[in-house]
Amino acid sequence: MLQSNDLGKLIVRLLIGIMMLFHGLDKIIHGINNIKYLAKNAGLPELIAYGVYAGEVVAPILIILGLYARIASLFLAINMSMAIYLAYADSIFQLGKRGAPVIELSVFYLVLSLAVFILGSGKYGINSK
Repeated sequence: MLQSNDLGKLIVRLLIGIMMLFHGLDKIIHGINNIKYLAKNAGLPELIAYGVYAGEVVAPILIILGLYARIASLFLAINMSMAIYLAYADSIFQLGKRGAPVIELSVFYLVLSLAVFILGSGKYGINSK
C-alpha cells in the first residue's frame, strides 16, 4: 500500500523531473546559443553554458528515477540559481503581464528542487532514502 509521505515525495519528484526534462529536451533540439550569450554577457566563459545539459537532462532523469535524487536535485537547484542570475538579474523584481513575478517559473523549479534535496527520494526510488 502506498504511504502518503512517500507518495507525496514521488509526486514532487515526477513533477519537477518531467517538467524540467522538457526544458532540457528543448536545449538538445534547439541548442544553447542563447545561454552562451547570457553567460558571455555576465562575464562568464561560454563553456559554463554546457552545464545546462547536466542540469536539465541528466539531473531530471535521476530525480525521476529516484537515483541519487538528493545530489541531482542539488545540481538542479544550482542550475536554476544560475538561470535566475543569467536571465533575470536585471528584472528580478519585475512583474509580468499577468501580475506574477517574471522569475516565477524559475523560482518554482528552484524551490521544488530544494524540497527534493531536503526530503530525499522516498520509498519509491531506485536507491530510496
